[in-house]
Amino acid sequence: MPPHDSSSVGAPESEGRSQSAGPGRQALSDSVYEQIKAMVMDHEIAPGARVGIEALSRALGVSPTPVREALARLESDGLVVKRSLSGYRATELLTRQGLEELFEMRLLLEPRAAALAAINATEEQLDSLERLVEEMQTHPGPTGRYADYRDFAALDQRFHDAIAMASQRPLLADAVERLHSHLHVFRLRSVGSADDPTLAEHERVVRAILRRKPDRAAEAMAEHLTRSLQRQLSEE
Repeated sequence: MPPHDSSSVGAPESEGRSQSAGPGRQALSDSVYEQIKAMVMDHEIAPGARVGIEALSRALGVSPTPVREALARLESDGLVVKRSLSGYRATELLTRQGLEELFEMRLLLEPRAAALAAINATEEQLDSLERLVEEMQTHPGPTGRYADYRDFAALDQRFHDAIAMASQRPLLADAVERLHSHLHVFRLRSVGSADDPTLAEHERVVRAILRRKPDRAAEAMAEHLTRSLQRQLSEE
């Protein structure tokens, strides 16, 4: 909210300034968030390293305020953690055990979500899932730097979250979303495979949901997650 200025008398001019300031500030906040997020994903900010607000504000040429806002969002994403006295630090990479536990949770939640989506999804949600798969085909897979596959990663997250939402089970959908699993998994990958089979596996999941086959949808999702875990472990 813009600060009160007792000298501002012209209401229309004041309103115009406040309306234009809001979107501009949000755009700056989003830009800073994405830049710092890319630094964490690409290990320019090393896992476990301290994240200095003043240093980042100087490096990015912005005030400390959008940096603080970005770090608060990244803490919610699980990419940084705030410690008393020492400030923010980048979270450590998942260990092999941590990765296996993450996928264990996903295998408990997401096949069930896919089965329920096959039963409960609205036509609008089915159309949305089809569009997400089609859109992912136009973006590069998880190879190279985060900036190169950021859109693919975001669509991948939206795909899994959309299936969970289509289950019509809010608690289940919330649990899937709160794992932030895609950020943690993509952060482990320095170089991906050009022939990554993720899209083909997604298509099998969606096909089963569209055909209203809950057992097949659960099976396809479990197969996708199992293979995804195997791919991650093979890169170690």
